[in-house]
Amino acid sequence: MTEEIIIAGFGGQGVLSMGKILAYSGIMQNKEVSWMPSYGPEMRGGTSNVTVIISDDRISSPCLNQFDTAIILNQPSMDKFEKSVKLGGLLIYDPNGITSHPTRKDINIYQVAATDKASEIGIAKLFNMIVLGGFLKIKPLVTDEFLKKGLEKSLPTRHHGLIPENIKAVEVGKEILKPYHVL
Repeated sequence: MTEEIIIAGFGGQGVLSMGKILAYSGIMQNKEVSWMPSYGPEMRGGTSNVTVIISDDRISSPCLNQFDTAIILNQPSMDKFEKSVKLGGLLIYDPNGITSHPTRKDINIYQVAATDKASEIGIAKLFNMIVLGGFLKIKPLVTDEFLKKGLEKSLPTRHHGLIPENIKAVEVGKEILKPYHVL
């Protein structure tokens, strides 16, 4: 099993953190992992993305042009990465701020309204974990046990008290995921 993922959005949305947590969770689960961030000099508010590869086998290169999964959090990222999802692949997106919804008919597309749900239940800072939960519902690459270990590894010790809230946000994401176009 090898899963090649791009996570893309604005700086400040937790794009890199989401990728880092997913990568550490894979490492804790004894998988081969690659985590390669990319962001502009402006960071917060500018676009950023991260490529994460989780595999049972050695990873030959972290550089990819096509992805099994794209997790999209803003319109510029939708414009850039929708076409990069492999045939039959997966695109998950938060519809908040998306003006041109995905149009491909040869991939599986799901919505996770994380921005609205995070605001509604008062956990706006955990928006990215809601999105991650939606992804993990479709592709459970890491178990809950190793997700918790990944959070412990990637979050500073002073934030370990927030791990239960992060886990709850993941569960919320699994609950609110909706199909948009499924093959």
